[in-house]
Amino acid sequence: MDATDGSPWNNSSGCEEERKPAQKEVKKSNILPLWGNERTMNLNPLILTNIQSSHYFKVNLYELKTYHEVIDEIYYKVSHLEPWEKGSRKTAGQTGMCGGVRGVGAGGIVSTAYCLLYKLFTLRLTRKQLNGLINHPDSPYIRALGFMYIRYTQPPPDLFSWYDDYLEDEEELDVKAGGGQVMKMGDILKQFLTKLEWFSTLFPRIPVPIQKELEQRLAEKFPHNTGNSRGSKPSITLNNQGKYNNSRKDDGARGQQPRHIPDNEVHWGEAERTSQWRARSDEDRKDRQKGRDSRDRGKDKDRDRERDRGRDRERERDRDRSHRRSSSRDKSRRPRDYRSRSRERSYRDRSRDRYRDRERHRRSSPIDYASELAREKERQRRV
Repeated sequence: MDATDGSPWNNSSGCEEERKPAQKEVKKSNILPLWGNERTMNLNPLILTNIQSSHYFKVNLYELKTYHEVIDEIYYKVSHLEPWEKGSRKTAGQTGMCGGVRGVGAGGIVSTAYCLLYKLFTLRLTRKQLNGLINHPDSPYIRALGFMYIRYTQPPPDLFSWYDDYLEDEEELDVKAGGGQVMKMGDILKQFLTKLEWFSTLFPRIPVPIQKELEQRLAEKFPHNTGNSRGSKPSITLNNQGKYNNSRKDDGARGQQPRHIPDNEVHWGEAERTSQWRARSDEDRKDRQKGRDSRDRGKDKDRDRERDRGRDRERERDRDRSHRRSSSRDKSRRPRDYRSRSRERSYRDRSRDRYRDRERHRRSSPIDYASELAREKERQRRV
């Protein structure tokens, strides 16, 4: 007898699946890998430079420290998915690589969406937080920025696994700055998987073998729509101005110059409003500083003149005060001296007169004692 006959795994009545233990699903780590450049988020250098120098990113977004605060900012401020605000890039008259097709032309005012996208990158989102973004119920722009974060930062082999469940998503949003280009979320994700161009910038390049595999999976999932492959002519393209048109129309309009958007058609996004406000504030501050400096110089001159006048008045006052003191001292000294001298003179005169009178009386009128005695007796008798 075989030693393994008593084992339940060798029971001939059991099925093949019962003989094998169930395989556990591999749980993915909550820490997301970063593909490509871990410092620039694989963004176009011109866009990244404008983001990092933007007043909106350096001041307003610097105050946001948590994931939930950034989500609230996206909900209130994002209204399109273009990298530049409408009318801020003056590409009229430029052709070729300078025409803004590859995102290397003259820069403009970077959009609020891309500022917040890079802010999410600085937070180093976890897998749980990224899943919360792409499934957020409040705003399609929160979900769209989550999908863009995946396209810029996740390894190309993982893109289809991230996007697969959302390729038929019917939620709509306007992706164009200024409005007028509504797309479904599923169509946006197909665009992310099959095209490098996104308005006037580029997504990170997908290796050719992985790109072919993505196109094959899309063809299997959507057999009725074969226009999403990179080699064929797609039915959905985004031209230089972000027009949501058929590619044949784009081929006819490819030789045309980009239309210059007048200022009255400009749509001011949050980042652009902040930059415009900053520029106006700087100009106003400079004007106020110039006026303040001129006023200060005038005040300094007036203050110096007033100080000189005050010093002159103080000198005259001191001169008058010293003159009055000297004159009053002289006046007070003269009467005192006069009184003292006159008092001494009068005292000497009186003393001399008394002495003379006494001597004169003694010499000229001798005392008559007999008559004096008789008068005294008469007086006593009367009494």
